[in-house]
Amino acid sequence: MKVLPTSSRWQLAIGILGGLLGAAILLLFNSQPRGEAVSILPPPSPAPIRVHVTGAVSNPDVYSLPHGSRVEDAVDAAGGVLPNAYTHTLNLAARLEDGDKVLVPFTAQDTSENPQEERDKQATASVQFPLDINTATQEELELLPGIGESKAQAIIEYRETNGPFTTIEQIQNVPGIGPGIFEDIKDLITIDSNP
Repeated sequence: MKVLPTSSRWQLAIGILGGLLGAAILLLFNSQPRGEAVSILPPPSPAPIRVHVTGAVSNPDVYSLPHGSRVEDAVDAAGGVLPNAYTHTLNLAARLEDGDKVLVPFTAQDTSENPQEERDKQATASVQFPLDINTATQEELELLPGIGESKAQAIIEYRETNGPFTTIEQIQNVPGIGPGIFEDIKDLITIDSNP
């Protein structure tokens, strides 16, 4: 029996390993893919928001609007403002959230024939701006731009839990009221210096 020299044994071993490696690579590239292809879906569209539009608009009602809508969109959905609308306290650029209420006030000299509009007008006419955020009722707070029913309730809950506001800037501590809304309402709110 002839014994191979050591260098030949190494060459033979390397040749066998190279052949096995080459066969494995061929099998890997020629084999069928396993499993199913992964498909990436686009992110879901945000759900529409529901907003209550009332006051001096053509068709007061609850409207579904796309996420990211503004007060102007809500007023347009309600048919636009009436000729006797008082829009100076309304921020048409304010963003809306689900559950907000947009109240378009009437001018003080309006004599509306619609009882609901008349009540809204009287509520607006009886409110003196700036509002004292330590004593304002929920209905009065809802007259502020960007403050709907839920935010008005949050303001009242905050002051009942934490005591009266000592500065108007503290209203930004109320959940849902950030710098944008504060900018819209800062000239319409105040605090009584002698609570």
